Amino acid sequence: MSGSDEEAQLRYAWSALSVVSLASILTALGSSSLNVALPQVVRHFDASATAANWILLSFMLTNTGLMVAFGRLADMFGRRTMYLLGLATYTGASLLLGFAPGVWYLIGLRAVQAGGGAMLLTNSAALLADAFPQRHLGRGMGVYIASFSVAQLVGPTLGGFLTDRFGWQWVFWYNVPIGLGCLTWGAVALRKVGGRARESGIDATGNLLVLIGLGSLLFGLSQVGESGWTDPVVVACLALCALLVPLFVMVERRSPHPVMDVTLFRDPPFALGLLTSFLNSVARMAVVLLIALFYQAVHGESPVSAGLKVLPLSVAAMIASASSGMLHARLAPRTIALLGTSTGTAGLLLLLLNMSADTGYPPIACALVLIGAGSGMFMPANTTALLDGVTSRRIGIVNAMRLMVQNTGVVVSTALAMSLVTSPLPAGLRQYVFAGTIADVSSHGVTQLVTGYRLALLVMTGISALSVIASLGRHRATGVTTGGIRPSEEPVGKAP
Repeated sequence: MSGSDEEAQLRYAWSALSVVSLASILTALGSSSLNVALPQVVRHFDASATAANWILLSFMLTNTGLMVAFGRLADMFGRRTMYLLGLATYTGASLLLGFAPGVWYLIGLRAVQAGGGAMLLTNSAALLADAFPQRHLGRGMGVYIASFSVAQLVGPTLGGFLTDRFGWQWVFWYNVPIGLGCLTWGAVALRKVGGRARESGIDATGNLLVLIGLGSLLFGLSQVGESGWTDPVVVACLALCALLVPLFVMVERRSPHPVMDVTLFRDPPFALGLLTSFLNSVARMAVVLLIALFYQAVHGESPVSAGLKVLPLSVAAMIASASSGMLHARLAPRTIALLGTSTGTAGLLLLLLNMSADTGYPPIACALVLIGAGSGMFMPANTTALLDGVTSRRIGIVNAMRLMVQNTGVVVSTALAMSLVTSPLPAGLRQYVFAGTIADVSSHGVTQLVTGYRLALLVMTGISALSVIASLGRHRATGVTTGGIRPSEEPVGKAP
């Protein structure tokens, strides 16, 4: 590529990055702000513990279940079309959410909003990988991931402020002007690239198995807080999920257009990279929700104050993500990913050791800084390592696989953490945790809740340690390469 051609490509790449980053801020703001506003939403609708869980889980389940299908559709009909449709859907659902008359209407609209979010997330990294020259992709990914950190930085405080001043509805309504602006800029800036409708198809059976399997897992985990791990419904849901895994693999091996191309797992670095991503998400993604809820439920703080308490994590993640370009100039992506997941594990361990109703804020803040810095290093590095060497023809489905695995980890993280946190409490007190009023109801309940927090953090720290082991295994399996693809082999996902 000549210098002038690369300059032209970079100009378009930075324009595409501005669209993708603005949309990522939009979606990440919605999640991070709702984490803080959840107690007020629960109080407004007088929601049960199960309904409170599903306000979050309905979005995550739908988003994850539809992600790969939308990745395939984007490959067929064009990523620009799918991206703009996702922006319109997300923005329209955000408007309607503020008018929800009941909690289950709200949960249903969250699922619609998640469909729009899936169209966006499954195409974001793919748009950037197509737009950026290979040697600049690490910088682009760093800025893209940093945009999530900006949203996580602003979201909790903004969500708490809007909830206190104007009501929970504005946690959804403030997405509307941002979404309209992003939709307009995206229509102008993104290039029209045709799809390949004749070359691709949808694996309806595989997608259905994903929804049923993940849905049963989430429903089972959501019922643990109400009924315990030995309840027949919980056991049946978890068993159904386990039985569907080998069935899903069999279906995918025979499908001409699989949800998940299982042949990619023959490459150990790629398989271990996905495993690390999953474990990293399970271990870390519930931390913001847990800490914001802790300060409201245990200390009786306002949503604004609780939102400010999680700022160190977001600030550290933003700085680490934005600085990742300099690290990429000196270290291989897989090395940065290993460093990131190790740092995050140290932060979770520090948080576990200091989890108490009487612990001061400084050690909690230090732990959040380590967790945020680890996530900020890990996510862009791992994304770059997984997508490096993937051809344009396959990048949509490979990126969708990456996101599905990562988002499955987010879903499991939330469901598992909330189940473990409330498990020591009597059933009658659990709804007061989500409403943020447990300290007003029972002092003994607060003690039991802290025990639940320690249990959840112990499990999350153990899972994070497994992610370090998986990342180290990927590092060794890759050998001395650039970008995680062994030189003697074809790049992962390369079309035949």
